[in-house]
Amino acid sequence: MACLIGSCLAGPAFGKDGDSDATNTANASPNIYLDLRTSYATVPAGALPIGFGGSARLTALQSLALANGTTLSSRQSLAVDLPMTVDVTDKVSLYAGVSGTSTYAQTQGWSSFDVTSWNIGFQAELYSQNGGSIPTVTWQSTITQSIPNGPTGTTTFNNIFELSYAFDKDETRGLLAGIQDTRVEVATALARIHPNIIGYVGGYYQWPNNWKFTGRVGIQHFGGAQILNLPPVQSFTEPILRLDLDRMDDNDNRLFGVTAQILWVPKPSYQLTLRTPLYFVRNSTPSP
Repeated sequence: MACLIGSCLAGPAFGKDGDSDATNTANASPNIYLDLRTSYATVPAGALPIGFGGSARLTALQSLALANGTTLSSRQSLAVDLPMTVDVTDKVSLYAGVSGTSTYAQTQGWSSFDVTSWNIGFQAELYSQNGGSIPTVTWQSTITQSIPNGPTGTTTFNNIFELSYAFDKDETRGLLAGIQDTRVEVATALARIHPNIIGYVGGYYQWPNNWKFTGRVGIQHFGGAQILNLPPVQSFTEPILRLDLDRMDDNDNRLFGVTAQILWVPKPSYQLTLRTPLYFVRNSTPSP
């Protein structure tokens, strides 16, 4: 599907991250980079927090609960995502990689850091505003599979559709609106995790020194879960907030980023993510 979209929307290459930020460049060669993301999160008891992204942490908590069959106590988690990303064209980015996690509980301490999932996905710009009145439309789709993929394995399907309306030609400030749909399939018929849907609005502003701030606020509805013999995880409809601060280069390739996220599940869950992409090939606009 991603290859088909790429062939239909082919154009000059550009730098684009694995979330929702588009960039422009003059080179024909694609950006190639390891989009290293390190996340720390707190998880209240009895919850499976999903939020914006965070599939590695969600998959690790799912697998932990399914494998141990114990109560979902409050936990802390540390996750490292390593998706290799290729910006194929100015419309499409492809990525694939693995994620490792470690979790902490008062009765168990920190678990060993293990590779707990792999993921593959793409981001496609279906329509570009280009100074017009119709906003840019972006679609991102990711599949995450737990490791090992045994009787209690899970497969997570995450899709994000986002509209971005820029107020200026350089797209340094604008508004956002979108929806994220997350669905989890469990290998065993004895467990079920219901869909999670987020609707959100937001905006962004990029200063002349290439620092960029993006904010999103929305409502998350989680349908709950039944996991083996555990008490059911209750459904909820609660607010969610995400704030991003990124350092970009002159072609809007991300050099560094930090993300803070608060989601109520229904008690607050906090997540902090550092993004430090490692470029193997990075496009730059030739000097005039």
